[in-house]
Amino acid sequence: MAKEMFKIDVKAQKADAAKIKTDVLAIGVFSDVKNSVILDVLDKKLGGAITRLKKIGDFKAALGSSAFVYTNGKIAAERVLLIGFGEQKKATMDTFRQTAAKAAFEAVNVKAKKLAVLLHYEEKDANFEKLGQIITEAIHFGGYRYNEFMTQKTDEKITSLSAVIIKDNQSVVNKISKGVFAGQIIGQAQNFARTLCNRPGSVLYPAELAAIAKKISAATKGLSCTIFDDKKLAAKKMGGILGVGQGSVHKPRMIIIKYSPRNAKNKEPIALVGKAITFDTGGISLKPAADMHEMKYDMTGGAAVLMTMQTIAKLKLPVAVYGIICAAENRPDGGSYLPGDILTTYSGKTVEVLNTDAEGRLVLSDGLEQAKVLKCKTAIDLATLTGACVVALGKHKAGLFSNDDKLAEKIKSAAKETSEPVWPLPYEQVYIDEMKGTISDLKNIASRWGGSCTGAAFIGEFAKGMAWAHLDIAPVSDTSDPMKKYVQPGSIGFGVRLLTEFLRNIK
Repeated sequence: MAKEMFKIDVKAQKADAAKIKTDVLAIGVFSDVKNSVILDVLDKKLGGAITRLKKIGDFKAALGSSAFVYTNGKIAAERVLLIGFGEQKKATMDTFRQTAAKAAFEAVNVKAKKLAVLLHYEEKDANFEKLGQIITEAIHFGGYRYNEFMTQKTDEKITSLSAVIIKDNQSVVNKISKGVFAGQIIGQAQNFARTLCNRPGSVLYPAELAAIAKKISAATKGLSCTIFDDKKLAAKKMGGILGVGQGSVHKPRMIIIKYSPRNAKNKEPIALVGKAITFDTGGISLKPAADMHEMKYDMTGGAAVLMTMQTIAKLKLPVAVYGIICAAENRPDGGSYLPGDILTTYSGKTVEVLNTDAEGRLVLSDGLEQAKVLKCKTAIDLATLTGACVVALGKHKAGLFSNDDKLAEKIKSAAKETSEPVWPLPYEQVYIDEMKGTISDLKNIASRWGGSCTGAAFIGEFAKGMAWAHLDIAPVSDTSDPMKKYVQPGSIGFGVRLLTEFLRNIK
């Protein structure tokens, strides 16, 4: 099969902004602050080109805006890319994330092979290690291009981006470099999660995802991987995942990745459980044709779990974790499960299927039960679960449901740190009651109202005895958020940064 060609590498180095040879020199500019000393020097060397651009109104430094200045050999860089920071008083760490992503995005758009990002505003209490990580992650995020099935000759497209974060102070560069190390690992992992989700369903199906997980685990020190194929799933009576996948020629897999360092701070392992429906037609309850091609993104939760496991092992985090990925393909076929069927899940609970397109909760039911078998006392599941969550929150935030306030607060804190936003939604008995069955223990859908809440309530029935959180990431699985104008269309690999940050803070 085709291989991903686009590679991104980030480093930090001490350099003179006027002398560094690069295709693009990116410089952030606040709309309400006079130029820094370095920016004034560059402007003078460029004959006042930056000042003129501001005066004629072509660049007002609004957040996320940008403008190229061609240097004509007056400095070593071929182009200067001005990136708007907006007002300084409103700036946050996320300002650097957005603008660095924008810089990488625009650099790749002009087929630049080299990018230099200048840190020139002086802050006494700046956390340069954190800045280094954020900027590195952002360069990976904005620079990413999914091109593995493009057939142009290599001289018609770039295949890599080499980026450096530059500062004129070596001690600061050393601090930035520490952050670059982590940012490089996380950024690469998030981008590969995007690639997995962007691949067509005919290329990336449960057995193939399992093979990739095996390969990643074998290549990453500290990880081990176990695969349950359809025969093993049947032997264990995992009726949820088997029911969803029984109509497909690509049979389901449960992927279990273990990370258990000797210095783990937690006595009981934490479970990350990911929904990985590699393609979701809706099954017999067939989805409308419009935009069905986007249903390859229905494996986003599983991809995030897989790449988080790789990330925490590479970062050598002192925390024991199981990654449980529930992979299936939901297709209509002569052998598909039907509305009205009753499935017996791994837990023993029975579920009446009222809609075969409410399949994510069924595979997660078996994944959460497996977490209990592995003696996990804390579990977080990620799933592109409901369109109802998109209706509730738009395309800007994931829905957060939990039976444990402390766990929810830790997730919210990690989400804020990583700019992968979540919003708490209710997990309460009234929604649980709606999911009770009349001829079975549970049913897989309730009324048309509050679908994200009732979906979470269903999943929560399989998380009893654990501190549990459910992230409905349907709103944030791709770049359709209108604010993400600096990203190539497709998956964004949501959750890798958030889960990694959550696990880095386990005490």
